Amino acid sequence: MNYKNLLFLSLYLGALITSCTSDNHVSVYLTTNDRTQDLSYQNIELIGKTLPTETTITLDPTTRYQTIDGFGSAVTGSTCYNLMQMTVENRTQFLTETFSHEKGYGHSYIRISIGCSDFSLSEYTCCDIPGIENFALQSEETEYVIPILKEILAINPDIKILGSPWTCPPWMKVNNLTELEPYESWTSGHLNPKYYQDYGLYFVKWIQAMADAGITVHAITPQNEPLNRGNSASLFMGWREELAFVKEALGPQLKEAGLDTQIYAFDHNYNYDNMPEEQQYPLKIYDDEVAAAFLTGAAYHNYGGNKSELNRIQSTRPDKELVFTETSIGMWNDGRNLNRRLMEDMREVGLGTINNWCKGVIVWNLMLDIERGPNREGGCTVCYGAVDIDKSDYKTITRNSHYYIISHLSAVVKPGAVRIQSTGTQDNGLIYSAVENTDGTYALAIMNDAEQAKLFKVNDSKRQFSYEIPAKSVASFRWNANK
Repeated sequence: MNYKNLLFLSLYLGALITSCTSDNHVSVYLTTNDRTQDLSYQNIELIGKTLPTETTITLDPTTRYQTIDGFGSAVTGSTCYNLMQMTVENRTQFLTETFSHEKGYGHSYIRISIGCSDFSLSEYTCCDIPGIENFALQSEETEYVIPILKEILAINPDIKILGSPWTCPPWMKVNNLTELEPYESWTSGHLNPKYYQDYGLYFVKWIQAMADAGITVHAITPQNEPLNRGNSASLFMGWREELAFVKEALGPQLKEAGLDTQIYAFDHNYNYDNMPEEQQYPLKIYDDEVAAAFLTGAAYHNYGGNKSELNRIQSTRPDKELVFTETSIGMWNDGRNLNRRLMEDMREVGLGTINNWCKGVIVWNLMLDIERGPNREGGCTVCYGAVDIDKSDYKTITRNSHYYIISHLSAVVKPGAVRIQSTGTQDNGLIYSAVENTDGTYALAIMNDAEQAKLFKVNDSKRQFSYEIPAKSVASFRWNANK
């Protein structure tokens, strides 16, 4: 993408978005898998004669489901490094297009790592020298992540930020919970129970340090991918360990510090990495009333299993929330091929998560370079970003499927929206979800996975409109409810 054109696009979007909720019109965004339509904007008539069609989608705002917190991506050390290589003007334009509700697509949720992730510039935690008194933010935070977050917050002050650690400080690790031998490795190991309180305080200090830097942390997870021993920075934390840590240290430490940061359990795959003893991981923690009281809900990834697990967890504990915190595209799943990925990612990640009770949806790296980096030894060398930037100029950007699905949702579904019932004649290929926004607008996101265009009608009980969605495309709509 040429940034001369991007400047015009941002101004154009700003003008359109301010008028998109006029009483008699529907704002529409459209992307086709061949890129002939690329988040293209249309303004169609809401009131008037609709074309005849057997497919009608009817909205029922009296049947309500979960409240939506937002949609976004991970702002990793690698993402921030790439953004820092751009000129200030170009970076501001990209961040405005991505995060502004008025002049862009309004991405509203960000995930960051607590210490290093597998897309950091080096291996580190915020307390590598033994002793919790040695806690301090490191250069990746102070020179890259925090400056970028401040630029984003200047554009969208209401962004929600979730933090996850990939590992505790290695000096807190043991080889297993029986022998309790020191295990000072970035990869694998277990948290030594004798350091539960120190590690709980580590989270408190990190949240407070980020707040001192102007960054409010909305939520945390105790451990990224707790069942994955093989990540370049990792820590094994089975459900019994996470229960004990949350109950004995993390929850009480946050409470004592007067922090209202939310805690989401688990943060891993739908299938619990096929470990029999770890099945229903969050439900087992919820069974302990003391631990459960500290938990807002659970977080999931989709590298294994089926999204139906979300519905099963919610139906068992409807008092607990669900968020989707990670998915990636890469060389293994033809990640830059929009012909394939747009449909699959909108079905499984975009619509599949919110239609199964998720309040937030976050994909992996916001931006990587065209060589899938920067990455460090042991990290992922085959991952793509939601967007990729050309290293030859740090200006030319290619959008991938994850940017499209998040943008289609965030452009019309705003934080605080409530998912409402949307039903209609079943039409093979059409999958959709609807919400009512807090400003009195309705929003609908829909995909057409069929090989031919589909004509459908939307009825909100008072008004209606017709739209023909092209084959293999995603569209999102927003209009005034006019109650």
